[in-house]
Amino acid sequence: MRLVGPNGEQVGIVRVEDALRLADEAGLDLVEVAPMAKPPVAKLMDFGKYKYEAAMKAREARKKQVNTVIKEIKLRPKIDPHDYGTKKGHVERFLKAGDKVKVTIMFRGREQSRPELGRRLLERLATDITELGYVESAPKQDGRNMIMVIAPTKKKSEAKAEQRRARDAAAAKQSAPAPGASAAQ
Repeated sequence: MRLVGPNGEQVGIVRVEDALRLADEAGLDLVEVAPMAKPPVAKLMDFGKYKYEAAMKAREARKKQVNTVIKEIKLRPKIDPHDYGTKKGHVERFLKAGDKVKVTIMFRGREQSRPELGRRLLERLATDITELGYVESAPKQDGRNMIMVIAPTKKKSEAKAEQRRARDAAAAKQSAPAPGASAAQ
């Protein structure tokens, strides 16, 4: 078998018994790296340390991983202007947080014969939030509902970093003494 040393140096082709003896003398494990190679390749390493480092790399990768969340907002075609403003505010908050938003308009009864009302409402919402997001999937009728998906212009990681900076700045501002206030009061 071909043997690779603990620092990656080539030891050469040795018998299995000799490789096991070398591993025992060095206090390391003999790990078969490429069993299908001719001759098979084995490496001297601390396998416990290797597994630990691999687990730490996997944990770091999971920390940096971003999972997209789809939030849903439901509207009706005949919505009051104030209610529309409230729902628009929710959509803006979701987009600022870096989440996608699925906007659903529910039609009931005779409203189903007027899908253009829903389409007009969705287009109005899309134009109102153009600086925060863009329409990922155009409005389409799905049975009694009309659905549109809006994606944020910022990535979720950027949005989280921006929120963290704003929170840190607010904390620093709060902990700083007010101008004109003396320390010995």
